[in-house]
Amino acid sequence: MGSTLGRLEARDPIFKRNLNKIKKVGKKMSTEENEQAPVAPAEAVAPPADDDGEWGFVGGMDETVVHDDRLLPDNTAVTAINCGFVGVGGGGGKLAKAFMDAGFNKTILVNTTDKDQPPGVDGAHFLNVPGADGVGKDVALGKKVLSDNSALVEDACRSRLGKLDWLFVLAGGGGGTGSACHALHGAFSRYLKSLEGEGAVVYIVSKPSAQELLNPAIEENYTALLADVAAHPHIVIDNERQLQLLRGKVGMLNMFPSANATFAKQLGQVFKLADTASDISAFDANDLERCLRTPGRIFVGSTVVKDTSTRDLGASVFQGCLKGSPCPAPTGKPETGMLLLLVTSAMANDPDVSNRLEAAAAYVGGRANTLFQGVYVNDKVPGLIAFVMFGGMN
Repeated sequence: MGSTLGRLEARDPIFKRNLNKIKKVGKKMSTEENEQAPVAPAEAVAPPADDDGEWGFVGGMDETVVHDDRLLPDNTAVTAINCGFVGVGGGGGKLAKAFMDAGFNKTILVNTTDKDQPPGVDGAHFLNVPGADGVGKDVALGKKVLSDNSALVEDACRSRLGKLDWLFVLAGGGGGTGSACHALHGAFSRYLKSLEGEGAVVYIVSKPSAQELLNPAIEENYTALLADVAAHPHIVIDNERQLQLLRGKVGMLNMFPSANATFAKQLGQVFKLADTASDISAFDANDLERCLRTPGRIFVGSTVVKDTSTRDLGASVFQGCLKGSPCPAPTGKPETGMLLLLVTSAMANDPDVSNRLEAAAAYVGGRANTLFQGVYVNDKVPGLIAFVMFGGMN
């Protein structure tokens, strides 16, 4: 093709002239296209290293955390478990105050009326649930009001109690608000789970006295509450037994406050001993948690044995704990058992007493599938002090 155009260009001057014009136009178009063509972008240049931006995140998690100003003070009571208390209703609130007085500051009182707020309780510990000015012993209404406000109660636990492993819910078995407390079980469980609590919810329920149970509404309320908590770890406090233990010792005005204070100290001592070292035998936090975690009813009792020379020391310890307990007597074959003994140095060094203490452990241990034991030396005790706990009962 190239040689043919050359011969035509040489022979025909007109053809040559036209061909030159075509070449000039083509060259011009090529130049314009090159001028209009987009310029390829230069390769992106990495910005200089920003040391602050690259490493500024280090330590960001170490900065001071802003705490909720509603958080209650830590417990001053010595305890092996990280625990708090929620009193629901009038009776539950009064029992909760006894634990506050014993040094368990992680305590709140929940009620449907502020008229039952015990005197001397700071407002930071009290939550008045809206929706009713009391429920008039109507458990159905109490459950509705508490269910409708479960998120409020859950938030109060999270913001005021903070991170806990164990939550003890206290309630009177005769009223409408306290007997409805199980309606909040989901809220209590979510609260513990949301903060990675490793324990469980334990209920402490007071059984109305024999005279109170003559009222059909009170009896029905107590029966309903007992059925609600039956599948959970729970302690029943028998008000009739408490009245018998304290009658003639305190007046009517101080009867239940004294009973509540005694029980709070009793349970608090068990929590404290589980945090106490022993050169003989220790009952530790894991043992305590095993006793508390087992579903079913829990019995707690204590006694002082002045004469340790008796041959039937095991029976004396066991029967003394039964008589000195506000709880109904153990039934069936408990899943777990606990025996804690406080002895003086003289007792611990006496071979005969030591043998009788071993017999006492066997006597109590034979009544439970699993026995946990602790022996502590304390020269300030007025005699042999024993604590017994059984768990997992129907």
